[in-house]
Amino acid sequence: MEVTMKFGDKVTTADVRRLHDMEDVVFDKEWFEETEVRNQDVYYMFRDLAKNDSELEAVKAQHLRYDITVIPPAMLGSEYVKTVGHYHPRVPGTNVNYPEIYQVLEGSATYLLQKVKSGKEDFVLDVVAIKAEKGDLVIVPPGYGHVTINASDKTLEMANWVCRDFSSIYEPIKRLSGASYFLLKDGFVKNPLYRNIPPIRHLKPVSYDELGLDYGENMYELVYKTEKLRFLTAPQDFTGFLTGVL
Repeated sequence: MEVTMKFGDKVTTADVRRLHDMEDVVFDKEWFEETEVRNQDVYYMFRDLAKNDSELEAVKAQHLRYDITVIPPAMLGSEYVKTVGHYHPRVPGTNVNYPEIYQVLEGSATYLLQKVKSGKEDFVLDVVAIKAEKGDLVIVPPGYGHVTINASDKTLEMANWVCRDFSSIYEPIKRLSGASYFLLKDGFVKNPLYRNIPPIRHLKPVSYDELGLDYGENMYELVYKTEKLRFLTAPQDFTGFLTGVL
C-alpha cells in the first residue's frame, strides 16, 4: 500500500525502507533471522518536497532538495529503530564532502555521526551523538557519516535540506554491519567489526545564527532565503563555519 504526504498543495508518495532493507545493519541478527515478515515497513522518506510548483522550481534552481522522513517507534530486536546510515561524496574538484542539515519536526531523534580515517572505513576518528527535540537543528558536517535513531515511544518526523546533485553512499556502513555504535535499551554498544572506535562525544543541539532562523522556526521557510543554504552546495566556501558545528 502506498503511503502519501500532502505538503502544501502537492501530494508525494513515500520511498519506503522495509525490514529486509535493514538486514545488513541490524545489531540483533538472531532476531532478524527468526522474523518471518521481512517486508514490513520501517520508515518513510518523502523526497523533493515543496508547497507549490513555483517553490519547487526555485529550490531546484539552487540545486537544493527538501525532504521529510517519518520513523515510527519500534524495536529491531534489542535495538531501537534507525535509518540505514550513509556518507556523502566529495564536491567535484574539491576535497570537501557535502554536508546536510536536519530539523526535528515531531518527536525526538538521536543523531549518531562518525568520521573515519581516509581509505580506512573501519578506523573511526570521531563519534558524536546528538539528541534533538522538536524544533532543534543538527548539521552533519563534511566528512561525517550519519545514522538517525528513534529511541522513543513516539513517531519521529524530521526534515532535511541537502544538495540535490549527489547520491548518498550506503555501502561502507552496510559492509561493516552498521555504524560504529548501536543504541540498545541499555545504552550504546560498540560494533565489533570496527578496528578503532573512540568514546562517543555527547553534544547538545545548537542554534545557527548564520541561517537567520528564530528558535523553533520551521526551516522550510528557508525556501525564501536559499542563499542561507549555500553552505550545502558549496561547502568549500564555508569551511570555517562547518568546522565549528561539532
